[in-house]
Amino acid sequence: MPSQAQVTSIESLESFRADLIIYLGQMLPALDEASGEVMRMRHWLQVEQRGFWDDQLRRRRRKLEEAQGELFNKKISLMNDSTVLAQMELQRAQRAVAEAEQKITALKKWTHELERLAEPLVKQVESLRGYLTGEMAMGVISLTEAIKSLDAYTQVAPPSAETKTSS
Repeated sequence: MPSQAQVTSIESLESFRADLIIYLGQMLPALDEASGEVMRMRHWLQVEQRGFWDDQLRRRRRKLEEAQGELFNKKISLMNDSTVLAQMELQRAQRAVAEAEQKITALKKWTHELERLAEPLVKQVESLRGYLTGEMAMGVISLTEAIKSLDAYTQVAPPSAETKTSS
């Protein structure tokens, strides 16, 4: 049985450690990007689009009220030829309000769907981030310590043949 371990390639451990550090350096920004995209999508749906369509609904309802008032005024004044145009404008305003209401309903649905579909994936991404920053970082530290230990071990001179026979 040999009295000395056969350390042949500390360089391969160093290479693996370097590759692991590079991998961690690439994965963490990728995970940040994925999380950021989900946050941007949430913001776009919940804030930007919701605000836009709420504003559109207010404006379109105001136009609907104006069109209803205009039609009412035309009917009172007994100007039959102009009531047709006012009725068309009223129908156009009604369709615009209905469209805005449909958009808001769709936004609510998609906001809910985004949460339902994205939340489990976001949890997995966060779990992976925890693994990479915890376990994998500890792996890099362990590899560093192993490399130091092996390097120190290789620096120790092997026992000579005389020392073996005299014991």
